[in-house]
Amino acid sequence: MTYCVGMKLDRGIVFMADTRTNAGVDNVSAFRKLFSWEVPGERTLTVMTAGNLATSQSVVSILDESIRAGADTPSVFKAPSMFRVAQLVGRTLRDTISASAVPGAAPGVKDDGDSVSRFQASMIIGGQIREESPGLFMIYPEGNFVEAAEDTPFFQLGETKYGKPILSRAYKPDLSFEDAVKLLIVSFDSTIKSNLSVGMPLDLQIHVADTLRLGHSLRFDERNEYFRTISRGWSDAIELAFDSLPDFEFP
Repeated sequence: MTYCVGMKLDRGIVFMADTRTNAGVDNVSAFRKLFSWEVPGERTLTVMTAGNLATSQSVVSILDESIRAGADTPSVFKAPSMFRVAQLVGRTLRDTISASAVPGAAPGVKDDGDSVSRFQASMIIGGQIREESPGLFMIYPEGNFVEAAEDTPFFQLGETKYGKPILSRAYKPDLSFEDAVKLLIVSFDSTIKSNLSVGMPLDLQIHVADTLRLGHSLRFDERNEYFRTISRGWSDAIELAFDSLPDFEFP
């Protein structure tokens, strides 16, 4: 499992992803799930992945190779708009999943006899291309996608249920990047405490609107003092808020 959040703000876009992969209680590893590219002054792009690790790594490798290929190869650096970037990534994801399926099987499913292994993956991609506004998209295993809008300003992948109530209550489009990072850390901390399949370190990427350059890129590990301070402070604040509520009395 994983947890990733892409959040669109008036100031730009904030991305955060955990790094834990889990193939059983005795097979826990850390792999990067957040990847960024830029052409300074022309475009910035970030992708986050969730689902089957082999599938997502293959998609990112294909995107990397297409960037380095010749002029005749479609790539996220040649796409004329963020919509076309999302189309290209969605098509690459769909084709990669289909390549793992046996003939006649459902997309993303490989029949191994007695067992069925799933190769599904989902992605969030966002960024900005010159002369466009920043865009943020959720891409599904089938290759289709939806774009973030005023009513849906952030997307989540993976283990979403523990962190979403925090985002839904505290998100505002005019948040500063600093407050957005604080909000995401609270959301991730709550998820990590509730589900062992999500874990540190956490990767952060900032896109500042209209700069067309990648902003701050950070990694928070278990020793990060700011993360630990927010984690302790949030726990104390919840306890204080609970204690301040009126006591229940049986009739």
